[in-house]
Amino acid sequence: MIAVEKILEERKKTHGEFADQAIFSQHIKTLLRDLTKSNKTFLTAVQTEALEMIAHKIGRILAGDPNHKDHWDDIAGYATLVSKELAKRSEQRSDIPNDRQPVDKYQAFKV
Repeated sequence: MIAVEKILEERKKTHGEFADQAIFSQHIKTLLRDLTKSNKTFLTAVQTEALEMIAHKIGRILAGDPNHKDHWDDIAGYATLVSKELAKRSEQRSDIPNDRQPVDKYQAFKV
């Protein structure tokens, strides 16, 4: 068996069928986009990417092995990255009044 095929067979045990995982993940991502649009929610690139990666991991849980610890650890990791980013930004801007906060066009965008 070619190395890639061997890896794919191994991943199928924990991640499930790729087509199933793709469908689940895309449904979740569509829901996230629809909700942020309807609520006029602005997310940073970091927040958006973390939510999409979490949706991807949830897709793997639903399509594959829900008891695979790495799926859950990955979700916690992405949430932690957002939390750290928010803490860092809060520290950097704590001396500036909220109504005077600069808007970084590369950080916040409408999803």
